[in-house]
Amino acid sequence: MASLLLNRIIEIIGASRHATFLLMKILNRDCADFLVIDDDPSITRFLAAYLKQKGHTCATLTEGFQTAVWLEMHDCEVVVVDLNMPKVDGISLITYIREIQPSLPIIVFTGVGYEEEKMHAALRAGANGYVSKNLPVEQLYCVLSRVLVTCRQRARRESLLPARPALLGAA
Repeated sequence: MASLLLNRIIEIIGASRHATFLLMKILNRDCADFLVIDDDPSITRFLAAYLKQKGHTCATLTEGFQTAVWLEMHDCEVVVVDLNMPKVDGISLITYIREIQPSLPIIVFTGVGYEEEKMHAALRAGANGYVSKNLPVEQLYCVLSRVLVTCRQRARRESLLPARPALLGAA
């Protein structure tokens, strides 16, 4: 039954190798832990419900300044950040998260639309991707899935590398 459903979905979205691979990864994924930071409680509730429906766990914060304490006490695999928040702007928050957890993926999810300057500032600050709130939530989910797969593959690759010996005679 599951393979029939999978084959039907592949027919609908196209049989490209990349699309099939991503779909298989999404369908066969492990549960991921997300953190959503947005000053709008309706957005955080909606995204948390959507991600939970997809089989993930999701914590939410409506105040950017709560991030430091939350990250000290909890783990997550991907952070979703709004750029425009009243007390802490998203770019400062991205910079801070990048300082304390350099490898934690950060996706910007903002209602600003496509403001090229803000997008580039967020990417320079360390964001891994950028999605407008004006797009369907499925677009955000595709970006989250892609970033998650990439980070998990990188971690797996790094775990397989032999430890580098220390340099001898280095000054």
